[in-house]
Formats: sequence, structure tokens, C-alpha cells
Amino acid sequence: MKENSRCEWCHGSKLYTDYHDEEWGTPLFDDRMLFEFLVLEGAQAGLSWITILNKRENYRRAFDEFVPEKVARYDEQKVAILLGDAGIVRNKLKLRSAINNAQRMLDLKASGISLSDFIWDVVDGRPIQNKFETKQEVPASTPVSDLLCKKMKHAGFNFVGSTICYALMQATGMVNDHLIRCPRHRECSEHAL
Repeated sequence: MKENSRCEWCHGSKLYTDYHDEEWGTPLFDDRMLFEFLVLEGAQAGLSWITILNKRENYRRAFDEFVPEKVARYDEQKVAILLGDAGIVRNKLKLRSAINNAQRMLDLKASGISLSDFIWDVVDGRPIQNKFETKQEVPASTPVSDLLCKKMKHAGFNFVGSTICYALMQATGMVNDHLIRCPRHRECSEHAL
């Protein structure tokens, strides 16, 4: 893919361009992967996404590959271990949020609802196909991310503000925010069919 055809935000790092070219915006329905993105998007709050991408493998190691059943059982001793792990963002509120959100995900599962069904419901199971020409047009949040935020908070999830929810929606293909000149816009649109 030509550098100047990609979305502008991913330039400057192979890790960033690979993430853009292979993951970002592709519709994702796997609960474990959705949980991973939920944790990572929460961790990213106040930081750059490249910071989190650079720490992603460390997160996978530290959080038992994001298996929610394992994360939900983390205790104060595990929180202390995580707070000492320089490979991840060492923020107590964000770490406790990951544990809480794993527990809420298991609550959903116990009631017969997958995380995928729960979050994709706000877009009726089909990605929103935007047609933005410039990065300035791409919003930080929308009425749909407001709705997802409200729904998640009502279910007990935390670190799920509307901006975090919109980033989650973008990353997991609930919304296609690749610029229309970007070849990934068409690819992600085709995944949605």
C-alpha cells in the first residue's frame, strides 16, 4: 500500500502501519479479542495509541492473553504485580477497571449474552460505513458511542466513556473510519457484507 494513500494517523512506524493495514476497522466478533481491545482502549486514555501498541505484547503476557475468566479472578496481589510491571501502563484505576470489566463480561455471559452481541447491538450488528475525506472530519465520539457508553456503564463496565467507546468501535470495525482514499476503506466495507 502506498504511504500517501493510507490514513494519515498511522505513518511513521511499521507497527502502526501494520496495525492499520491488518487490523484497524476490520469487523471483529471474537469475545476474547473484543475484551483485549476494551482493556487496551481504556489503558490508552490520555496516552497515544502507538504507546499502547508498543506495549501490546507485554499486556498479553501480563493479562494472561486476555482470557476474561483469568482476569476476573485477579486479586490485590496480582494488582501489585501489575503495578510493578514496566511493560504496561501502571495505573491502578486502569488495572482495576480491566478486572472489573472482565467480571462484567462474565456476568453477561452467565445471562446468555456474549460481549460481541452486547456491543454490536448498538449498530444492529452491521458496521457503520463513513465516507470521510480528511482526518479532521473523523469525530472523537458520536451519538452511537454515547449510547454504547451509557449501555456499558449501566451494565457495570468502567473506563468506557464515549471517546473510549468510539475508539473501540473504530478498532473493532463497528464503524469504518478509514478515509475514502485509503484502500482499507474498501476492504473493511467488503468485510462488512
